[in-house]
Formats: sequence, C-alpha cells, structure tokens
Amino acid sequence: MTTRPARACFTVWMAVLTAANYAWPAGHPFTWGLIGLSGAAAIVVGVRANRPARRLPWYLLAVALVCYVFGDTLTYIQDAMGLVTPFPGPSDVFYLLVYPPLAAALTIFIRSRSGNANRAALLDALLPTVSLGLLAWIYLIVPYVKVADLTLQEKAIAIGYPLGDVLALALMLRLLTAPGRKPLAVRLLSVSIVGALISDVVYGMARLDGDWAIGGPVYLGWVAFYFAAGYAALHPSMTRLTEHTAPSTDNVETGGRRLVLLAAAALIAPAVLLAQHFDGGVTNAPVIAAVSALIFLLVMGRVYGLLADQRQTNLRESALRRANAALSAATTEDEIRAAIGTAIGELMPAGRHYRLTAEESVPLDPAAAAEAGISLVPAPGDGSGLALRAGVIRPGSPPRLATMHLSAPDSVLHAVMPAVRALFDQVTLVVERIGLAGEISRRDGEAYFRTLIQSASDVILIVGDDDRIRYASPSATTVLGWTELPGQPLSGLIADTHRAALARTLDLARSGDGGPEAADLTVVCADRRLRQVECAARDLRDDPTVAGLVLTIRDVTERRRLENDLAHQAFHDGLTGLANRMLFRDRLEQSFVRSEQDAAKIGVLFIDLDDFKGVNDTLGHAVGDQLLIAIGERITNAIGASNMAARMGGDEFAILIEDATDPAAAEEVAERIVLALSEPVEVSDGLGGTHLLGGAGSVGVATSHEAASPTELLRHADLALYLAKGVGKATWRRYRNELHTEMVERLALRTSLLEAIDDEQFVLQYQPIVDVSTREVVGVESLLRWQHPERGSLGPAHFIELAEESGAVVSIGAWVLREALQQFASWRAADPDLPLRYVSVNVSPRQFRQPGFVDQVRRALDDAGARPEWLLLEITESLVLHDADQVWADLKELRALGVRIAIDDFGTGYSSLSYLRHMPVDVLKIDKSFIDDILASRQQRALVDAIVTLAHNLDLTVVAEGIEDGAQRELLDLMGCPYGQGYLFSAPLWPSEIPTLLGRTTAVAA
Repeated sequence: MTTRPARACFTVWMAVLTAANYAWPAGHPFTWGLIGLSGAAAIVVGVRANRPARRLPWYLLAVALVCYVFGDTLTYIQDAMGLVTPFPGPSDVFYLLVYPPLAAALTIFIRSRSGNANRAALLDALLPTVSLGLLAWIYLIVPYVKVADLTLQEKAIAIGYPLGDVLALALMLRLLTAPGRKPLAVRLLSVSIVGALISDVVYGMARLDGDWAIGGPVYLGWVAFYFAAGYAALHPSMTRLTEHTAPSTDNVETGGRRLVLLAAAALIAPAVLLAQHFDGGVTNAPVIAAVSALIFLLVMGRVYGLLADQRQTNLRESALRRANAALSAATTEDEIRAAIGTAIGELMPAGRHYRLTAEESVPLDPAAAAEAGISLVPAPGDGSGLALRAGVIRPGSPPRLATMHLSAPDSVLHAVMPAVRALFDQVTLVVERIGLAGEISRRDGEAYFRTLIQSASDVILIVGDDDRIRYASPSATTVLGWTELPGQPLSGLIADTHRAALARTLDLARSGDGGPEAADLTVVCADRRLRQVECAARDLRDDPTVAGLVLTIRDVTERRRLENDLAHQAFHDGLTGLANRMLFRDRLEQSFVRSEQDAAKIGVLFIDLDDFKGVNDTLGHAVGDQLLIAIGERITNAIGASNMAARMGGDEFAILIEDATDPAAAEEVAERIVLALSEPVEVSDGLGGTHLLGGAGSVGVATSHEAASPTELLRHADLALYLAKGVGKATWRRYRNELHTEMVERLALRTSLLEAIDDEQFVLQYQPIVDVSTREVVGVESLLRWQHPERGSLGPAHFIELAEESGAVVSIGAWVLREALQQFASWRAADPDLPLRYVSVNVSPRQFRQPGFVDQVRRALDDAGARPEWLLLEITESLVLHDADQVWADLKELRALGVRIAIDDFGTGYSSLSYLRHMPVDVLKIDKSFIDDILASRQQRALVDAIVTLAHNLDLTVVAEGIEDGAQRELLDLMGCPYGQGYLFSAPLWPSEIPTLLGRTTAVAA
C-alpha cells in the first residue's frame, strides 16, 4: 500500500497547524497540542501502512512524542489558569519521560541496523557526543549547579534535561555512523532529534537568563521534532530500519565529510578552553582536560581499529591472491575443493571454530538457480545459527549446482562474507573455465576418435543380438577385402575351424565373464585368403550410442610368423641351423625324465674341433664359419634322424642320443662322427679361392648309466672330451669314473700353479744351441721347469695349457724373461770371453699381445744389464699371422732395439711360405717332427732341404730342433743347416753346468 497521499496530507496539515500556531497566539495551547499529537498519529498510521519487521521502536517513538505533548499541555493549562508553574512540576515528569522511550527506540534501530557491536561506528559516535557533552556541561549543567537558591531536587531535574539530550544525541550519532547507505527514514529521524535538541538547548539557556516566553522561533525545532518523526514513519524506507536481514559487513566510511565532522568535534574542547581564556579565565580546566584526554583516547582507539582492519584486509587479500593462484592452476573439481578448503582456513580468524561442508551437486532448475551465489541461511543440521551458503553452477549437460556451507559464529560470518564472496567469484570463473576446457576437450576428443576410427588399422565391428554385423569400420575393406559387411552374419567371416571359438567369445562377452584376453581366430578374406587375427569383444549393449557388442579384430598374421621365426632363432644356432644350447638342455631334461620313467638310457656326445682356432687366426672368421657349417652338416648326416645335434658355441657341438640302451650305441655314433670329420673339407674364402681344411674333432661320450641328473651327464661328457683331447685328438673316449679323479687333480694343479709364482717354485734349465759343423756352443734356450712340492719336477707339457687357460702364463713368461737375461748376464760378467752369443726365450702369444710387452722387454734388459743382441725371442707362426699389423709393429720395434726374433716350430702351423718374405724375423726353428723322419722319408728330407734353402735365400738363420742322431747332424750339415740343438749335443742343463759344458766343448766335438 502506498503512503504518498498520506505523506502529502500530513505535510500540508502540519504546515497549516504551524502557521496557525504563530498567527493565533491565543490558540497556542490547542494548535501546539494538535501538532504533537499529529506527529504521534502519523507514526501509528505509518506503522500500520508500511508494516515494518519490528513495530515496537516506532510505537516507543510515538510514546515519546505524546509525553512531550502532555508536558507542554500541562504547562499551557497552568498558564491559562494564571497559576505559577512550579519547578519541578508535573510537566517536568512528562518531559523527562520522553527520554527513556526515545532512547529505547533508537537502541532498537541501532541493533537492527548494525547487528552486533560495531566498534568503529561506536567510536565515531562517541567522539562528537563527548565534545557536545562538554558544551552541555559548561553552558547548561554547570550554571544550574552554581545557582545557590536551587534545591538539590531542582538542580537534579534541571541537569536531567541536558543529560537526556546528550543521550539522545549519542544514540542518534550511533545510528548515523552505522555502515551502509542511510535510508531517508534515518535522515528524517536525525532531523527530528536535532530539532528537539536545538530547541531544548535554547530553552535551557533562556531559563538560565530568566527571559523565556512561550512561542517564538525556538518552537520551530520542536515542530521539526514532531513533523520529521511522523514523516519518517510514513515513508516506505522506515521498514529498512528494522527489517530482518543481515547487516552490512562493509567497513565504516572514512570519507572526507565524516573526517571533517570528526575533526570539528575533536576541536571543540580546545575551542572552549580558548574561549574561556579570552573571557577572563579558565574555570573548567579539569573537565576540559579530562574531555580532551578522553577524545585523544577515542581517536587512538579509532586509529588502532583502522590499522587492525587494514591488517586483516591485507591478510585476507593475500589469502585471496594465493587462492586465486591455486584456483588458476586447478584442473579438476578435487583440486578446486582443496584450494577452497585452504583459502577458507586462511580467511577465518585464528582460533575461531568453523565447519565447511560440500553438498552433492543437483541438476540445475529454476529453484536451484536461485541458490547460486553467496547468501546467509540457517546452518545445516539442527538449524541453529547461520551459515554462509555458496552456490556455484557447474557447466555440463545438464548443468548442475554445487553447494558448500560455511558454518561459524554469526559475527565471524559477517566479517568474512565479503572475502568469501570474492573467493567464490573466482571459483565460478575457474569452474566455467574448466567446464569450457572440458567441453572443448570433449569435442576435440570426439573428432580425434572419429578420425582414429576412420584411419585405424584394426577392424572394428558392432554386432547385434542376432550375431549380424551392424557396423564395420573402413579398415574392414583394407584388411579383409569385404566392402558390404553390415547386415551380414559374423560367422561368414570366420573359418569353419574357429567358429566354435567365435561363439564362445561372444557368449563370454554377453555374460560378462569375458576377460581382456583376445581370442585367436582365422578369418576368410574376400579373395579366400586366410588371415590370423586376434578378436576382443566388449559388451556395450547398455550404451545407447552403441547398443551391441563391439569387436576389435587385429591382423596378426605377420606377427605370428615373426614370433615363430623368433622362437626358432631363440632355440637354434643362427650359423649352422642346429639346435642351440638352450634347446639342447631343454630336450636333455625332458629325455632324462622319460628315461627314468621308462627305465631307458640316453647318451650325450660332446664334440670339439681340433685346432679350429688356427683356422680363424690364419684364414679369418669367414672361412671358419664356412668350416663350421660344413661340420654341422656332416655331424647331422652321421648321427641319423632319431638323434639331435646342437651347436653349443664356438667350435663345440653336442649330440643327444635318446635311445642308448647299450653304451655301444653311443660309441658307434661317436665312431661315425670321428670318421666323418676326418675327411678334409673344401671351403670358399669368399674371394674366389678355396681352402682344403682338416675338420677333425675330438668326441667325449657319456650315458645316463653313470649319471644321476642331466647336469651330471653333461659334466661326464665334458670330462670324456677332455680325455679324448689328451690322448692325441681326432678320436673319441667314453666317460670312466676315474676321469673325475683326473679332473680334480687338474683343478688342484691349476690352483697350485697360481701359488707357484709367489712361492718361487719355477726354475730354468738351459739346452745348448750348437754350430752343426763345428759343434761349438753358440747359445742356449731357456726351458721352464716346475718344482712341484708333491709331484716333483714337471715340464711345460704338464702345466703350460693350464697356464694359458688361467692367464698365469703372462706373469710366468715375464719371470722367465727376467731370470734368463739375469743368468746370461751373470755368465758374461763372470767370463767376458765366454763363447755364448745369446739366450733364447719362448714367448706365448697371450704374453706377447699384452699391452706394453716391448717396454717389458726393455726393462728386463736394463734390469739385467744385458745387451739386446744377447736376447732371442721365440714366437709361434700363428702369432705373426693374427693381428698382423700390431704384432708386426711390435716385432719391428724389438728388432730396432737389437733383439732378434725366431719362428718356433716352423712348418707346423697354417702359414704360407710367401709370408716369410715380409715377416720381421731373423731365425727359423725347424720343428722336431720334421727332423725325426729326415733319414727314413724322402719327402720329409726334401721338405727340410726346401726350408733351409728358402731361409738362406731370405737371409734367415735356421736352427734344427730335436737332433738325436749323428746321421741326422751330418745330413743337416750337408743341407747347409748352420745350427741345431738336441740330445745329441746335450740334454737341458742347470745354470751351474753351462760353464762346465763350455769348458769341454772340444771333447764333445771329438
């Protein structure tokens, strides 16, 4: 209902009454009473018309107006009756009764407008109140106190008026300093109270001067009191003074106008002090000082509050900035909730309990949309207290409303509400950003997967409940060749042999028991070719966009072929095509288990080619590989189809005989293998040439008769192979129990060999090298002997192979070199005219290839004080031909140093005689095997003669080894062989025997 006509009528009515009051002085009691009662009546009408949330304060304001009217009416009646108005009198009672309802009404307004206590607003109201109270004290209260003819009661009532006015002023100022916009009703109430206060002050001053008269301009202040109060009640904004809404949480304004008013109020005390000073003396110094101090404290309190507010604002702004950073980095709802929880924890005052709860999101509808944003609602749960509800709309299809509640004390909620609103404004933006990004990603994903399906190499089919194809991806044409698959039965694509597997796959998928494993099927292409595929089925019948089984078919034909090839390569030797070590061991273990179950016996043969390393060293690995291939074919042909051949690595082969009931069966196979390998093999070198090579090998035989496990059987065959190697190669031997003892002894000897170096168990003997014609000793060859503590003196044949295997030959050879040079130098030092020209030292290939061998020789010469020409190093043919560049470079460096080089056992290796022309050597030593048959064999004699002649033509010195017969010496002398050594001249001697030998050289020659 509108009150505009009522306000207009009230305004006109009050104007008419005011004019009548001044125009008709005799009717003053009547017009004045109507003015006051009209104001009270307007309040009642306004309350009934506007229906505020709380009516009590307005009714209390009407009561205050009526009390004022009653006080004036009593005064006017006494004046009309010619009675002296007593002081105090009945009218003073009504005047003083104005203040309690007025104060109560203003207090209720303040509570409704500001909620809980607002210290800033209270301080802003107290400052002018104290200053104006000072004025009231000095100019109104003190004069009454100083009147001597007034009783105590009269003084108390006289002082009550200004005190009531100051109280009303304080409450009015508190109402005005409340934060937020001021409705018109508030400003009208302020005009009403200010008008009454001005008139009261003027009235009080006039009473003190004794010149008060009824009427006059001062009554306009009271007219404003009645009119403004009534008009405020009639105005619709009056409801905002008591409406049940959350009070504003904005900070109290500190704008320029307020600062000017507060500064003016603060200067009142100094102004009063100055005025009294110029008026003849300061009479109220203690009061002025106290008021000044109080004003100073109020100002300090206000400043402290502003600093605290600023500090709190800074903290909340920092928290909001951190929250904004965390929200900006958030990409999921969980991260957003975590950021909100952290931010709320930082925004809440320290030590204040709060609870943050998140509700399940609900579909957005008009009712839910109204809950978006920040609002104060009853706390969830028991409903006691308030909570801040934050509603955020989450984009999607359909959009949903996510709600969070922050429960805390009301004062805390009011304080943090602006910061929470700013936080959730940012949350809304982040949620919208994530939703937009998700939508973009979803659309991009749909386009991506659409493109992926169109270009995928896998065939994707959708099959209905009738097992007919409803959709086929474009790859079905590429992979299978079919063009019109939709509508066709799925079984038509599958080979007859796999249709049962297809049905089983579909049934498992529909029942939900199908796992992630794909079924292996064979499909029939349009051109009737068969392809191997993997088929995975997934039940998407509940998905409305699919409504069927989705089959993913992948062509694995090439993969299966590759897997088969890899499996073959994993279990077969890549060079010979035979089984490898892994497959052989697996077959052996299976056969051994069967043999134990069936009481059958099996046999294992180990084959090792003799001198295969020389082929690789002299002719290269390509020729060696060709030899291995040929050997593998011969072994396969020799063992028969029922047995298994395998290449174990290098030049080692193994044979598994699965039916060896009699050890003779295994021995027969071994005999056939040895016979097959004894024939030379012609292989190509890849450059157009061929080589006729020997492929002889040694064979070790073992059967399960003597073995309790496959591992033991293999060990037995290896021991048998070792025995075959030891008896001369190119033969076979079967395992015997005593072989185990021999192997243990071999291992013990190998261990002792390592200890022998440190224990100085090695010694050297020296065999003379003589001039074949004159029999004069020209040099000696150092021969190594091992003084074993248990087995006595051992020659190199007993341990040199073990030394090569273990690598001990390097340190042994270094010791031999140093010892031989030191001994030779000792002989020369003892007898400078000694006819010995040099000492010959054998060097193993492994020792020679050690880095720094030349430096080792140089150091040995220096340490012994020997001259380089005193040393002859004997090397093998294979060393010169293997790693030729580096070896020849070292040989040339040694010869440049003055050391001579000899080829030991010349003619027994794979070298070509054409190499001699380029070899950096000085001496050829003919092997004893050539000398042994030189008398009986014409071919052997011709071969030795050719070697000697060739050596002379190449300016090489020749030494014949193993001369044991005088006829051999004479024949070699006739051939022109200059030097020789052997038992004909002398057995190996100890170092102390060499000088004695040299002393009786003539006797030997005789």
